Amino acid sequence: MSTVRPHPDPEHDPRVKAVFDDIRATRNTAFVNAMWQHLAFDPDLLERTWAEVKRVMATPGTLDPLTRELVYLAVSIVNGCSYCVHSHTAAARAKGMTSAQHAEFLSIVALASKTNQLATALQVPVDPVFDLSAASEGCRP
Repeated sequence: MSTVRPHPDPEHDPRVKAVFDDIRATRNTAFVNAMWQHLAFDPDLLERTWAEVKRVMATPGTLDPLTRELVYLAVSIVNGCSYCVHSHTAAARAKGMTSAQHAEFLSIVALASKTNQLATALQVPVDPVFDLSAASEGCRP
């Protein structure tokens, strides 16, 4: 259940319309998903959020688009964001993720969650070889 009621015609605001048009153009679709519809209650927040998403997720970088989606999906799983898990699973599939890759990805997320919890519970100290601050002290091989 939403904490804000989306406007029945958010594009009446020219700033919202501009962002929605850019979302459509960037993603090559007529669909503007619910996240953006709900953020439209605050045009400033909508503009800032879309600009950051576009910069990080839609601008070419050193990570390929599928890897970006998998990272986003892993963080969404850990943060418990059902909306983002669904939308970024769909996006990863659209970028070529196979069922076998999805299964392998989930096994990695599950393993990382388990070993992270174990390391936290045991309060395992960081090995000096992994600590970049220790590298300046000659502890790095």
